[in-house]
Amino acid sequence: MHSLTHDDIKTAAARIDGHVRPVTLAGPTDPGGIHLALEHMQHTGSFKARGARNFLLAHREAGTLPAAGVTIASGGNAGLACAWAAGRQGVPATVFLPATAPRVKVARLRGYGADVRLVGNEYAEALAACEEFARSTGALASHAYDHPLIAAGAGTLLDEIRLRVPGLDTVVVAVGGGGLFAGVATAARHHGIRTVAVEPENCRALDAALRAGHPVDVTVDSVAADSLGARRVSATALHAAQQDGVRSVLVPDAAIVRARQALWDDHRLAVEHAAATALAALTHPEQDVPAQEAPAAGYRPAPGETVCVILCGANTDPTDLVTL
Repeated sequence: MHSLTHDDIKTAAARIDGHVRPVTLAGPTDPGGIHLALEHMQHTGSFKARGARNFLLAHREAGTLPAAGVTIASGGNAGLACAWAAGRQGVPATVFLPATAPRVKVARLRGYGADVRLVGNEYAEALAACEEFARSTGALASHAYDHPLIAAGAGTLLDEIRLRVPGLDTVVVAVGGGGLFAGVATAARHHGIRTVAVEPENCRALDAALRAGHPVDVTVDSVAADSLGARRVSATALHAAQQDGVRSVLVPDAAIVRARQALWDDHRLAVEHAAATALAALTHPEQDVPAQEAPAAGYRPAPGETVCVILCGANTDPTDLVTL
């Protein structure tokens, strides 16, 4: 396991500067309150563009980017980012997705020029096919979340948020495989900022790893599974979650759906369920449970606490958000 450091994140920030969009923030002008990091407005519609750009630029610098291009298995967003970044480097991208991936993501991938392969019904099955493709063709294998360059690129988001939200106390982030969480939590800990890691109740790879003391396979069954449906969290993410200043919470699908609808109704922000998962932690009542039964459901900020919720992706079909 690579132990991710803040130096890795600073290196990534310098490498991708000018290649990604600086994060946009929405929130109160006074100290305290809830801020929203609108990272769903990033290139390709999610934070994944940061890690993908860092990954491919680093390999270009090292002379290790093959003519066969890059390949990745993804629930959709990482594939979009990889295809976009590969196009900027002038190399082909072959993306493996579960057959259950949203059609909007498949269509956008093909729009970026990717060779799309639909395999199995879960991310793990697409990953196995991707690994075999890399072995047989010599393509560079990227990863949706479990790679230090990917996590470091994602972590650049926290440093940008901190500059735009003075006195930031807490950052709230959804967790799937753990790339965004690992990067954000590493940077947050460096600055003395708390991280709240949020998972759907039935997509809880980080929770299971924390309970077991090591990454374990879990079943995935959530409205947010297309983005947060990793069967196993990365060792890097688990290590980050075991450090001081991290809180792990779970939220039910019903709260995720409500939070997503509220973002549209109240702010006209159309995000995917994974992005709404982070906000659901603040809108779902926190439960008082014994410490040995943690994580609790939801997170209740203290009075005056300055919180930033990361809205991580927008690759969704928004037609179910429209209300008359």
